Amino acid sequence: MISLIVTILVGAFIGWLAGIFMKSKHGFWMSCLLGIVGSALGSGIANALKIGGGGLIYSLVIGILGTCLVIAIVRAILGKKF
Repeated sequence: MISLIVTILVGAFIGWLAGIFMKSKHGFWMSCLLGIVGSALGSGIANALKIGGGGLIYSLVIGILGTCLVIAIVRAILGKKF
């Protein structure tokens, strides 16, 4: 249960940071969702490209980049509304 709460909070933080970088306006729950999905996508891409690393900073950077990618994909589908 604690790990789920930590995952949501970290996902929200990553989604919030990516939203600032991408100048996106979305609420708390959307930030959580985008952060979690983006982190998973970023980790998958990093693993596929054999980009290794570890630690908190590496994970945050990969998560933010993945979330920015997810926001860009959603914007391409929905338009500038997002």
